[in-house]
Amino acid sequence: MKIIEVTNVDFSLRHFLLPVMRGLRARGHEVIGVSADGPLLDIARAEGFCVVPVPMARSFSPRAQILAFRALLKLFRAERPDMVHAHMPISGFLARIAARVAGVPRIAYTSHGDLYNQPGGILRRGAGFVMEWLGARVTDIYLTVSSEQAADARRLGLHRRATMAGNGRDAEAFRPDPEARARIRADLGVPDGQVVTVIVSRLVRAKGYVELLAAMRDVPGELWVVGGRLPSDHDEDIEPYFRACGLGERVRRLGYREDVPAILAAADIFALPSYSEGLPMSVIEAMLTGLPVVATDIRGPREQVVAGQTGLLVPPRAVAPLAAALRQLAEDAGLRRRMGAAGRARALDLYEEGRVVARTLDLLGV
Repeated sequence: MKIIEVTNVDFSLRHFLLPVMRGLRARGHEVIGVSADGPLLDIARAEGFCVVPVPMARSFSPRAQILAFRALLKLFRAERPDMVHAHMPISGFLARIAARVAGVPRIAYTSHGDLYNQPGGILRRGAGFVMEWLGARVTDIYLTVSSEQAADARRLGLHRRATMAGNGRDAEAFRPDPEARARIRADLGVPDGQVVTVIVSRLVRAKGYVELLAAMRDVPGELWVVGGRLPSDHDEDIEPYFRACGLGERVRRLGYREDVPAILAAADIFALPSYSEGLPMSVIEAMLTGLPVVATDIRGPREQVVAGQTGLLVPPRAVAPLAAALRQLAEDAGLRRRMGAAGRARALDLYEEGRVVARTLDLLGV
């Protein structure tokens, strides 16, 4: 079969689609990747994949979306794929509609997070729901990354066969690694006894940075921030919060890194106080690395983190509970070890990449 995998930006293709594309190729299928252009597409191309840039835009701009739709329609008519597998809300909607117009025999969609459940005004959320409902009308196979998403899609009448496929990460890459811990800490000049809290995410407010920076004032140790701001991120600039946090050298801005497994292995606690999520890959990576996780009690993380066993869950947008949870772990090395070990065992059982990709391909029927 010829299968086209479509997403919004190069970051998404690199981190979410590439494992699926590898799995499809291993099963003998021809695979084409599609997203907005960007440097991270070179990683897939270096592995021999055909990757076609399309002018995707993460916005509701009518002009931008018309341009993207036309490009997708032209591509589908030229390539005549057997299946289009779309991802992310806006790119997923456009790809599914274009695939139907182009006469693609099978149309699949994986929801990584729904616009109608994300923070924003009622008009934006309403438009997101209408878009999701319309897209679902032309979708043969409707997958989600979390069980709660799938249940919601069925309950709200989006798709009666919505099924959880999950997310996964490579357990060989993400694992406790004493050598990496020693190397990274030596490179950064951080003693082994210093407690390090780490967050790996895009630099946007919805990841909970404002609350995390405020909470860290009452938490011993350092905060490592791994990640950057995508060119397509158009929400509030959070740099002023970093400048005003008062943490000084206790905050290390490490930027976008390709050695995230080593960075996680060098840390002690993982934090992700997001306002909304699908099923965050970063939490899976941290669990596989043996880190206790402090996350918000929202869809996605509350499915991953067993409160009191593999980490702690706190209310979103609340500083005091977040600070208390981080401080509890920072001051108790034994608790960190127990929760980290339990989290790794849970992640190996539920989120090992090979099994998740195989399940996804089986659900796609390929």
